[in-house]
Amino acid sequence: MKDLYNIASIRGLLFVFDIENADDEEREALIASKNVNDEKELTDLFDLVLRSEFFAYEQTGRETLINTIAYFLNQDDDFNRVFERMTTYFDDDVVDQRKFMMVLVSCLRRYQLEGYA
Repeated sequence: MKDLYNIASIRGLLFVFDIENADDEEREALIASKNVNDEKELTDLFDLVLRSEFFAYEQTGRETLINTIAYFLNQDDDFNRVFERMTTYFDDDVVDQRKFMMVLVSCLRRYQLEGYA
C-alpha cells in the first residue's frame, strides 16, 4: 500500500510556500504575516493561498493528495521528509508538523466538498 503514496507529492503541493517559488511578493508577504502554528491563521492561509493551487490538480490528483496525507498521518509519520527540504516564507518554524498536516488535510477535504468557487 505504501508504494501507492509518495510523500514528495505533498512537498509539491506545498511548494507555493517555498522561497524557491519567488514570483509573487504580495503572496510572500501574506505567508510571512501568518502564524503557521496557530490553527485558525493556518486555515486562513490555506484558504487564501492553497485552495486555487489545489484545484489546479485534476480530480484524481486531488483525491490522491488527500489520501496520501491521510495515509502518512495514519502511519504516524512525523513529516520531516516534507519539511526538512523546504525553506519557507513562514516567519516561524512549524512546531507540530503533524498538526500542520491535519489542518491541511481537513482544508483539502473541505475544498473537495465545497468545490471550486
